Amino acid sequence: MTQRLGNPIYARMEQINERIRAGKESGIYPYMQIADEIRDGYVTIDGHQLLQLSSYAYLDLLNHPKVRQAAQSALTEFGTGTQGARFLSGTTRIHTELEKTIAQFKKTDEAMVFPSGYVTNLGTISALAGRNDVVICDKLNHASIMDGCALSRAKFVRYEHNDMEDLEKVLAEAPKNCGKLIVVDAVFSMEGDIVNLPEVIRLSRKYDAILMVDEAHATGVLGETGHGIEEHFGIDDRDAIGVRMGTLSKAISSLGGYIAGSSKLITYLKHTARSFIFSAALPPALVAAAKASFEVIAAEPERVKKLRDNTNYFIQGLAKRGFPTANLQTPIVPIIIGDDERALIMAKALKDEGVFVLPVLSPAVPSGSSRIRATITSGHSFDQLEFAITAFEKVAKHVGILPG
Repeated sequence: MTQRLGNPIYARMEQINERIRAGKESGIYPYMQIADEIRDGYVTIDGHQLLQLSSYAYLDLLNHPKVRQAAQSALTEFGTGTQGARFLSGTTRIHTELEKTIAQFKKTDEAMVFPSGYVTNLGTISALAGRNDVVICDKLNHASIMDGCALSRAKFVRYEHNDMEDLEKVLAEAPKNCGKLIVVDAVFSMEGDIVNLPEVIRLSRKYDAILMVDEAHATGVLGETGHGIEEHFGIDDRDAIGVRMGTLSKAISSLGGYIAGSSKLITYLKHTARSFIFSAALPPALVAAAKASFEVIAAEPERVKKLRDNTNYFIQGLAKRGFPTANLQTPIVPIIIGDDERALIMAKALKDEGVFVLPVLSPAVPSGSSRIRATITSGHSFDQLEFAITAFEKVAKHVGILPG
């Protein structure tokens, strides 16, 4: 690409490239490291086996024999892809079986599967809300939600994180006769905290707003049996949430996203969500792996309990070493560092200690709140977690996060 003088696009490209070059030269650039092997709670990078604390495989299903066998059987039966969009020639028997499984899991009429979680939010929000509508979301919602809100061309309003008074203020200020859509994360991916769902439901009904909940980090994680945010709060009301969204790439060991809801909702989205209509269908092997993952969650509830036990062990261990852990209750465990450089240094130091964990920097989080984000799975042992806790303490003292 030949640079044209004075074009600010090139200036922005050069600025980002320079930051990346500097990070690589200093040895602290942490992203897109190549994994040679992922197994038993470890990842091998550059010949070094590291304890994996950056995986969303919450229920440790990546190498589950039933999930692997389902994918292999589908590969044998259908081949490597569909060569078509779902709306045209890309729907197979396995796609519809997965959608029925999701609908049963979420206790809804129907479900539909998208190629990724990102395009699920993008296509769904932009199909539901439009000009003259108001779409309302938490300030710390995932980027895919924010992008879907912007793409919808509706009036886009954000309220303070998990602040129900601010949410009600925003709802009260919306025109009475406009369409209103509230979109919230069930578990916030950068903070690890849980939405105040009962109050959001109450307010959505009071102000006649449709409620959409993104359960990317809640499905398979929250609730006694991993059924998600409604089970977590003991809510047994099919009409409480209008649009249930989730991903197939975290606790569910595959790829994609889904929407579950009423038959009217799913029929509408299948004919209006552009990211569904104009995207190639997921390969059958991935679809089969997702279906098998849901089946394993139902058949092996002990995985959800082990995840909860591991999460409590790790959080309590950090608290005993002096880390602030107030309000932490999910497998997403952020350690706030502050500035970007110290977060990068801490991630590199943890890698040197044998722990693979990555920093989250601005603008993914607000400036001054860069962090190390650990994620716990049911596949970790207490010994592995104790090793990680000790490494965190040692490195935190070295970079000045903890005294000593």
